[in-house]
Amino acid sequence: MTILSQILASKQKDVAQAMRQIPQAEMERRAAARRGIRAFVGAMNKPGIRILAEIKRASPSKGDIHPDVAPADQAHAYEQGGAAALSVLTETHWFKGSVEDLIQARQATALPVLRKDFIFHPYQVYETVVMGADALLLIVRMLSDETLSSLFRLARKMGLAALVEVHTMEDAERISDLAPSLVGINNRNLENFHTDTTHAGRLASLLSASSAVVAASGISSVEDIRRAAPLRRFLVGEALMRAPDPAALLRTWTALPGGADE
Repeated sequence: MTILSQILASKQKDVAQAMRQIPQAEMERRAAARRGIRAFVGAMNKPGIRILAEIKRASPSKGDIHPDVAPADQAHAYEQGGAAALSVLTETHWFKGSVEDLIQARQATALPVLRKDFIFHPYQVYETVVMGADALLLIVRMLSDETLSSLFRLARKMGLAALVEVHTMEDAERISDLAPSLVGINNRNLENFHTDTTHAGRLASLLSASSAVVAASGISSVEDIRRAAPLRRFLVGEALMRAPDPAALLRTWTALPGGADE
């Protein structure tokens, strides 16, 4: 059993428990009352280097990264450093995240916020709206074509942006009909957690020009950003979480020239 399948199995139990506590009909009612969704895609598509800065306490591959982080303080530092948007892990078992982490981070800044989790059920889309996120992650590798399409369209209906994550050309081919505004290319293979920071650049050249690319995983240095600067958009977690001054590190990165694709 791969780590991804183990994570999915634990999420299935979590969602079943959540639905017993708050039935889907009630979650849908609460989601319908949501107002004030921030423009995630617009924030990521502004000119220059755009960093989707992540709040990430731990991971299956790295263990504890910054387990005692104060989400509001970290989010404020990211905003001060020029981050385009926030990504917040809400998966509890493997990443030690929480809904409260996302709520605190969003309240501390004016930045749009992505819920980084393992979304496989419509309930989680409504839940994402209710917790206050502005976007969610859809991982192509763990979803059937039918489920991916239905979750993508439900997110759009509810006003959420979707960052659709691919790793292989096969993944990319499966999303051609969706034509998502943002495609995340994961440099990390979620089956074995091998990471290649040049992977996103190679795969991006094979994708439709209609989708803006966000390179994710393994980005940790000025050299990494400079090497892939034409992509312009990067999701960075571990390097920022370990940095003694994440705002200063972000300023260094965002000051680099980036390619223009608008």
